[in-house]
Amino acid sequence: MPAARPAVRSLRGSKIREVANAGFGDPDVLAFWFGEPDEVTPDFIREAAIEALRAGDTFYTHNLGIAPLRAALAAYVSRLHRPVDVERIAVTSSGMSALMLATQAIVGPGDRVVEVTPLWPNLVEIPKILGASVECVPLDFGAHGWTLDLDRLLAALAPGTRALYVNSPNNPTGWTIDRPAQQALLDHCRRQGIWIVADDAYERLYYAGPGAAAAPSFLDLAAPGDRVISTNTFSKSWQMTGWRLGWLVAPPALVPELGKLIEYNTSCAQGFVQRAGVAAVTRGEPVVERFAARLARAREFLVERLHALPGVEAHSPAGAMYAFFRVAGVADSLAFCKRLVAEAKLGLAPGVAFGPEGEGFVRWCFAASEARLAEGVARLERALATARG
Repeated sequence: MPAARPAVRSLRGSKIREVANAGFGDPDVLAFWFGEPDEVTPDFIREAAIEALRAGDTFYTHNLGIAPLRAALAAYVSRLHRPVDVERIAVTSSGMSALMLATQAIVGPGDRVVEVTPLWPNLVEIPKILGASVECVPLDFGAHGWTLDLDRLLAALAPGTRALYVNSPNNPTGWTIDRPAQQALLDHCRRQGIWIVADDAYERLYYAGPGAAAAPSFLDLAAPGDRVISTNTFSKSWQMTGWRLGWLVAPPALVPELGKLIEYNTSCAQGFVQRAGVAAVTRGEPVVERFAARLARAREFLVERLHALPGVEAHSPAGAMYAFFRVAGVADSLAFCKRLVAEAKLGLAPGVAFGPEGEGFVRWCFAASEARLAEGVARLERALATARG
């Protein structure tokens, strides 16, 4: 029988999609399963794409992205972190593509990589597609929410490790790495020759208070020649999930190789989409600030109400757009979330989708109105009361 190669057959399917597929098409389901805001992309960003299309921008572009977008991204990253030259920027067809390209550039069959989990399943599976092995170092969950055992992670980064993957702020937990841990990891990986792949998709959705424009980043510490790759996306901060546009910041010597990989993956990002990206980066700071402030309010609104439910243990995340909470008595989060869809018309993501460390937990995307969040909590409360009998 014709079949895909073993590395592909062994990939785990998305349990988030499995739950969502059970509720698609039902207008009565309140869906919070995907990491997606309930607002459309702002008008001025959409208009930039429309204007580009009207001007005939329907042709191939440079593998690494159009010059105006690369320059805008270099200026944007330099403002948030340390100065970054445009030669270190590669534009990609989504943040997902950026992660795949980064992995294709540095990871091969038989390599060993280390990842901090619970984690978005796509990031755990990508190295496996290329024949690498993945060791997961789980965060700890306790009275103060999710925390990193730095010594355990450093011990896992043994000689011969090819890469460390860190998503911070983290999907699904909201855990955010602190500066001392970043410095310790960077120093260790420099000594061992280990690459760091930083998934910075949620860096602007960080709730440390006024004056914190972005979460701590390895780009704040790394020199241009360090083995550090930052991947990012337009999806979250600028509410552009469907546009599929992202970027990489990489050492200068790696960027031409990334250009080759882009050619053999997607050739280039669409020109009219990149024009929308220019508008987002150059004119969209008020959008990012407003969205982050809205999410901060929604976070407190949802976590406070979840915390009041019997049997629910919820902590306020430091970043991202998710509440990742434990529900007493739930040993099979996939079955639990499927029941919520069928019986309560409530769509949440099962914790086990983010690895075995997430079992017993549920993820709720709070990028929604307070009225919608309140109705969702009411449905969860009724479902839990029914389950208790």
